Amino acid sequence: MTSSQIIALASPVFLLLIGLEWWVGLRRGHPTYRLNDAFNSLGLGMLSQVVGLFTALLAVGVYTSVWQHASLWQLPTDQAWVWVSGLLLYDLCYYWLHRCGHRVAVLWAAHAVHHQSEDYNLSTALRQTSSGHLLGWVFYLPMAVLGFPPLVFAVVGLIDLLYQFWVHTQQVGRLGWFDRWFCSPSNHRVHHAVNDRYLDKNYGGIFMVWDRLFGTYIEEDDLEPIVYGTRKPLRSWNPVWANLEVYSALLKDSWRTRSPIDKLKVWLMPPGWRPADVAAQDPSPPFELHRPLYNPPLSRQRQTLAWALGLCALGAVLSLLWLAHTLPWLDKAAAALGVLGLLWLIGRVCTPE
Repeated sequence: MTSSQIIALASPVFLLLIGLEWWVGLRRGHPTYRLNDAFNSLGLGMLSQVVGLFTALLAVGVYTSVWQHASLWQLPTDQAWVWVSGLLLYDLCYYWLHRCGHRVAVLWAAHAVHHQSEDYNLSTALRQTSSGHLLGWVFYLPMAVLGFPPLVFAVVGLIDLLYQFWVHTQQVGRLGWFDRWFCSPSNHRVHHAVNDRYLDKNYGGIFMVWDRLFGTYIEEDDLEPIVYGTRKPLRSWNPVWANLEVYSALLKDSWRTRSPIDKLKVWLMPPGWRPADVAAQDPSPPFELHRPLYNPPLSRQRQTLAWALGLCALGAVLSLLWLAHTLPWLDKAAAALGVLGLLWLIGRVCTPE
């Protein structure tokens, strides 16, 4: 069974849990869902999976090549210690990818998609980038050099990804000792915050031990409520623009600066850094912690249309994920473009003129 088929089988479970969380929030008087934002997050998740049918081959291909030709040894797949140590090492590599994804602008351009939602719920977990495979594979090459087979790499990576779904919720509180050592809802809420106190903390995918070891761990503080999103709000439901927004801003600044060094630094410095000459001509607006949510009103007709298009898109994506390995490349590309068109249309429906 392929990884895309596993995701297809897991998707109904994800949607069921999203429905349960929505219901629990209503019962508690603490709703955390808005239809337009949730549709945008789910659409970006679907787009990520469809694009991943093409780009994931880059990561797996490079990893396999390094494992075959540059590994110090090749570990067996029939030993439990290989899988356990592989999961630990994968999570450590993920920690550094995740940390660099918040501290290096070109990596943030990919990862920012996951943080753009101004809500925090289980649909946010499915809000994934479509460009992460382009550079993210570099961080996992130590596993290939140490001899972990591609099968182990792929499976533990899927485990790490699926684990992180449940931590994207406001309906689960503190979990005592569990919060100290594992990624939990409380720990990951902190990670999604834009508050100065919480910014760029708690990067671990499954384990918090890396954050404690490298000084990036902080506990959630009830006295400082978390504000979610990014410091430069997306303010759009367009899934294509959500993936291109930060790249576009970096390219624009790189083009406009007169300094050859700054043209490169734009891509490598922390997010928010800008060349002095460009910032002087076109200063960034000041960051506002308590800003209004992007929430254009939707008529009942538009809500109904969004639901109908969303169900069509979901059916198309699940079918494509299940059948992708049997389809010729041209057919797969045509189906992917069709899905992209549907998701773009949903974004338009959720954004009335």
